[in-house]
Amino acid sequence: MTAHIIETVTFRLEDGVSKQRFLETVAASTEFIKNRPGFIARRLSCGEDGTWVEHIEWATLEAAQSAAAALPKTESVRPFLDCINGPSAVLRHSVLAVSA
Repeated sequence: MTAHIIETVTFRLEDGVSKQRFLETVAASTEFIKNRPGFIARRLSCGEDGTWVEHIEWATLEAAQSAAAALPKTESVRPFLDCINGPSAVLRHSVLAVSA
């Protein structure tokens, strides 16, 4: 059995974008992600310093990469992406070792 992939994205919001405004855009991105093949789970959190951390569990690396490639081409998620400071975003993929 292939181990699941954890996609971790850290980012900050654009200057002037409030947490509330950003959270109002999350539903559309969640719908997009939930409907992608291989999606398992998503978590989005924010640290005290304003750094956001997104964890998405995928069935395969290919599923994660396919979703990442399609995301910026999807009009419904544009408001979500517009809130994120692009240069601050760091995307990583790792193999899930333990889940409880």
